[in-house]
Amino acid sequence: MDQPHHVIVSCTRLPQQVARLRHFGAARLRRWGLVDCVETAELLISELVTNAVRYGEGDEVGFSLSHEKGEVRIEVSDGAPGRPTVRRPPPGEESGRGMLIVDALAEDWGTSRDGKRTWCTLTVPKT
Repeated sequence: MDQPHHVIVSCTRLPQQVARLRHFGAARLRRWGLVDCVETAELLISELVTNAVRYGEGDEVGFSLSHEKGEVRIEVSDGAPGRPTVRRPPPGEESGRGMLIVDALAEDWGTSRDGKRTWCTLTVPKT
């Protein structure tokens, strides 16, 4: 039986959910046969979900993962209307590089009009 090419889950806005959603996303990509993009997707999921946990509003984080026509799309909603920005913190600063990483690794990224959902895409490598 074919697996759906789109999954949506939500969870409480707690730090331990970062690892949970990263593992969930990696498992789903493997199930879809997209093993070549798992490592990059795990890092992107971690960064987007971490931002949602840290800066989101409300009790829940929404997570969506889909693939179609050679592209994987990751979406995270956090209930906060602000848009993330790409920062370039000084070398000694321990945080603030999440969106810089997303910008470097994703094919594309952006936010919904209301800023409550951040998404990014990956091109699936041809095997």
